[in-house]
Amino acid sequence: MRTVLNVLNFVLGGFFTTLGWLIATFFSIVLIFTLPLTRSCWEITKLSLLPFGNEAISVDELYPEKSNVLLATGGSLLNIVWLVLFGWWLCLSHIFAGIAQCITIIGIPVGIANFKIAAIALWPVGRRVVSVEVAQQARIDNARRRSH
Repeated sequence: MRTVLNVLNFVLGGFFTTLGWLIATFFSIVLIFTLPLTRSCWEITKLSLLPFGNEAISVDELYPEKSNVLLATGGSLLNIVWLVLFGWWLCLSHIFAGIAQCITIIGIPVGIANFKIAAIALWPVGRRVVSVEVAQQARIDNARRRSH
């Protein structure tokens, strides 16, 4: 089912949103001062291409032992730069794609996935794209760790 939905996403506009992410990745490399944004940009490119079966999860959730205030502050500053340069137009592209997909009725699940990615597009630094199963296991492990 994931494969069918990912193909449907690609056909109904996912190609264009993924292309937008690839362009943003390219510019994040070329502009040099935005080089730290490249990893996050590439991560969300993967999610835009294959939204079903993958999930964007916070690095703090994925690797809680590596969490610290300095990295969180740096990530927030990078997210502000991201929002100004790339985030707003990528968010809008996912919103427009989501609306167009929802109009087709068959594309409603794909449209909902694009709305989720639109929110991530505004603040992507500090997220990693992993399989749904890995994300679920990380949340279970964190819940166990907190309860003890």
